[in-house]
Amino acid sequence: MKSKEIRDSFLQYFQLKGHEIVRSAALLPKGDTTILFTNAGMVQFKNYFLGADTPPYTRAASCQKCMRAGGKQSDIENVGFTARHHTLFEMLGNFSFGDYFKRDAIVYAWELLTQCFKLPTERLYASVYEDDDEAAALWTEHTSISPQRVRRLGAKDNFWQMGDTGPCGPCSEIIVDQGVHMGCGKPGCDVGCDCDRYLELWNLVFMQFDRDSNGNLTPLPKPSIDTGMGLERITAVIQQKPSNFDTDIFAPIIEAISSGAGVPYGRDKQKDSSMRVVADHIRSLTFLLSEGLLPANDGRGYVLRRILRRAGRHARVLGMDRAFLYSLVPSVIEAMGEVYPEITINSTRSQDILKNEEERFLSTLQKGTEIIDDLLNS
Repeated sequence: MKSKEIRDSFLQYFQLKGHEIVRSAALLPKGDTTILFTNAGMVQFKNYFLGADTPPYTRAASCQKCMRAGGKQSDIENVGFTARHHTLFEMLGNFSFGDYFKRDAIVYAWELLTQCFKLPTERLYASVYEDDDEAAALWTEHTSISPQRVRRLGAKDNFWQMGDTGPCGPCSEIIVDQGVHMGCGKPGCDVGCDCDRYLELWNLVFMQFDRDSNGNLTPLPKPSIDTGMGLERITAVIQQKPSNFDTDIFAPIIEAISSGAGVPYGRDKQKDSSMRVVADHIRSLTFLLSEGLLPANDGRGYVLRRILRRAGRHARVLGMDRAFLYSLVPSVIEAMGEVYPEITINSTRSQDILKNEEERFLSTLQKGTEIIDDLLNS
């Protein structure tokens, strides 16, 4: 199953379940100064969850473009060196605003994964918050999962909150066992381990409490549902790939990097990591530039510049001593332009900005190298 089919199947499934299909919001959140970028599917629905606005529907589903680079949720230093970290990713999500709650959220997720996506039930686990007896019972009563595969974890893993105060609640994660060969080999390796064997696939947040400044929890009058599943992760699982970068999502981009740099993918661990860094970062750069963001020395523009320079450094590892990143924009458009036409519309501008910024960076690196050489030779 191709990534496009996975994305479409997710949205079609929830449309049949009465959900409004909502387009992805921008990466640069409008009117929200609390975050640098849209970092989850629920961001565009935040005011509905807070009760500040009345939603025009009670059920929604979306495929949201997200960024996690800069701030508390930055994944940038891990990108390229793990199978699953990205700066830009797509978040599949379904949401209920005072409509259905735990039972339906659990049933929908299980049905989609096991019946539509055909994931083997014997590879799936569910985690619940340690005190959430209701969710634990719902899993065993309304799905075919065995009780032994429902695990209770603490607040660190299975309790979600929007902030220090406000809406919060327990969550339940669906986890896929990727096999012993993906594990860390430690005797205690099990659900909750940080290795790649037990992969957190889909998070179901049960928003049922309001936390006050004293830490007290009061039940919300209309409990809600917020779920999120990374498209890159579910695609890797369905396509049986060991890394998100080995899926069809990244194939055109990796191929363009390999061809442009004259470096084969899959033969050298260090160069493979650099190719994955460049592949991830060029997606982020293309999307951010398409929304009008410019490189700067602070704020969001600084994050963009940091991503560009990290990609530029790894392009040099691949032997590229000239501006190269801008030439990869068409490969991002090939992979994602149909779903996100804005990157196609603004592609010429994005390429021009990328080329100019990369040439400036390379010039700075060259001058620095010359200064060091002079000092060493003096």
